[in-house]
Amino acid sequence: MATILVVDDELGIRALLSEILTDEGHTVELAEDAAQARVVRESLRPDLVLLDIWMPDVDGVTLLKEWSASGQLQMPVIMMSGHGTIDTAVEATKYGASAFLEKPITLQKLLRAVEQALAKPAQRLAAGMAPGLPAPYGRGDAPAYGGDAGALAGHGQPLPPALAEGPRAEQSFDLDRPLREARDAFEKSYFEFHLSQEGGSMTRVAEKTGLERTHLYRKLKQLGVDLTRNKRGGG
Repeated sequence: MATILVVDDELGIRALLSEILTDEGHTVELAEDAAQARVVRESLRPDLVLLDIWMPDVDGVTLLKEWSASGQLQMPVIMMSGHGTIDTAVEATKYGASAFLEKPITLQKLLRAVEQALAKPAQRLAAGMAPGLPAPYGRGDAPAYGGDAGALAGHGQPLPPALAEGPRAEQSFDLDRPLREARDAFEKSYFEFHLSQEGGSMTRVAEKTGLERTHLYRKLKQLGVDLTRNKRGGG
């Protein structure tokens, strides 16, 4: 998993994105303005930056230009804005942004954009390009406006061996026992299957099963589901 820096002057947005990305297994660092973002970027060298455009001190595009001009844009940057336009997206991409997300940001678009952005460094290495090049990241690429391009990694693709060996979609149950025990056994297998399919992501399992995350968490604890077994490993 990756280290992701979220830069936004709104506390609620920082908290929400942090919760979602942490649940996906990422390490999340927060900054409320450009000054904090510079410090975190220099000390931690994040794998990805989610950067708001409209901030009170220095706007996101200006900070992006600064990193680009100084050779510090060695990580993908996803721009975010509630008042953005196609022109803004094109300008941000000109200076190295890998994607542009409109607020309010949906869960699906966020996760899709993050996975696509994190995949790009690996693609650069596979193509024989040295990491840490001073040239702006992604310059010349078309903007992934709204994060809709492509598909989430792992969806429609073969599962890793560790997941493929997990709970199966079709199972048999011993029905010759009290209803509560039979129901609990079914529910435990049901949730273990979906946790395995979604790499341990509580956010995606909640979305897929139609349960609120807090309710889902309590349910899994009640059923004795091992929440660490299917959690994605570090990367």
